[in-house]
Amino acid sequence: MTFKLSVLDQSMARGRNEGALALQETIEMAKWCESLGYERFWISEHHAFPSVAGSAPEVLLAALGAATNSIRLGSGGIMLPHYSAYKVAEVFSLLSNLYPNRIDLGVGRAPGADMSTARALATDGRPKFEAFPKLVEKLSEYLWQDNTEPMVSPMPHEDIPVWMLGSSPDSAQLAARLGLPYNLAAFINPQAHESIVNYYQENFKPSALWKKPYTILTIGVFCAETEAQAKALQLTFDINFFRFITGHTQGSFLTPQEAQLHPITPQLADFIKSRNTLRAVGTPEQVKSKIEAIAQRFAVDEIMMVSNMHYLSDRKRSFELVMNAFSE
Repeated sequence: MTFKLSVLDQSMARGRNEGALALQETIEMAKWCESLGYERFWISEHHAFPSVAGSAPEVLLAALGAATNSIRLGSGGIMLPHYSAYKVAEVFSLLSNLYPNRIDLGVGRAPGADMSTARALATDGRPKFEAFPKLVEKLSEYLWQDNTEPMVSPMPHEDIPVWMLGSSPDSAQLAARLGLPYNLAAFINPQAHESIVNYYQENFKPSALWKKPYTILTIGVFCAETEAQAKALQLTFDINFFRFITGHTQGSFLTPQEAQLHPITPQLADFIKSRNTLRAVGTPEQVKSKIEAIAQRFAVDEIMMVSNMHYLSDRKRSFELVMNAFSE
């Protein structure tokens, strides 16, 4: 295997009042993925979603660091237009002092919420999406340069990697121009083309911390002992995600048993088909083969997997089966 394997966890809550359980499951997943040998474990940022508990990755990262020993931990990512670059730099500098040489800072431009919530997050009611490139540059200066004004306190324990996250050519262009490692979110944009990664790699300009490009591709993965079991897990997620984006969840997800009884409308069938391009579903052997093919097609350094399954036991088993398949 010429690429690394890592994990993105979104702290999915099964119901409106199950945030505490979702967060505890994220902590359990980080410990599990560390024991299996995964390279890194990242968490996401979403706001005003009753089915997602991860609204403050910087807080959750502190808990994950205390619960683990060696796995790299990161934000996937901090939605930077909502915040001051200086504040983010100090928060992650503090994390790097708590957990040296283990912290990744992934940043993104997306709101991670609807626009009314984005306005509520902004101190003046105006999200600074257009200022995102400047915010990333300023953040990198605070973390990588000595004698910044104002100084970052505490001083970073080490040069903290700043990662560019995105799902479109714009993010790849910015990552290449600023000399940052790049994470392409194919699980968000399953129609993403390898030309996005090609552009990034061919136009990369070395920076203070990164002398050559480094690419992660994040994809959905559903692995089980049998193909039928894996497809049932995938179908449950697809139905719940479709219900979520069409406003029919009422803050709770269908169980796998309930999902099997859900009617597959033409619209839902088209939605599921559109998401099958860049993900791996099946037995360990099938998933390994698909991941290898995707990694080769995109010429990436690392595959990050997101497996939003209803039950913690299914998620843990999926990551175990995948790692075992690659360890044989």
